[in-house]
Amino acid sequence: MAYYSVLAVTPTTEDWIPAYIGPANKLVAQYGGKYLARTSTHERVEGEGEGAALRIIIEWPSKEAAMGFMSDEQYKPHLEARTAGSISHHFLIEAKDDLA
Repeated sequence: MAYYSVLAVTPTTEDWIPAYIGPANKLVAQYGGKYLARTSTHERVEGEGEGAALRIIIEWPSKEAAMGFMSDEQYKPHLEARTAGSISHHFLIEAKDDLA
């Protein structure tokens, strides 16, 4: 079953970004992930709350793949840099319809 990572990221510093992109891209692909969106072009169409500078959506082949990526030792220093240098919210969503 597919899963989706949906992230809202607002950098508080951009120092970590250049060293993050390459390794993250490589590891996402290694775990079978595919970026569906990685953009600052988005708009709120409903509700209120804090805005995010970036929205990222990654499709994963399974929950295990997503969690494997997040816990990979090679990703750990980049995750720490991202969370230290941004306000980040990451949701992992199973591709199913509970209301059908």
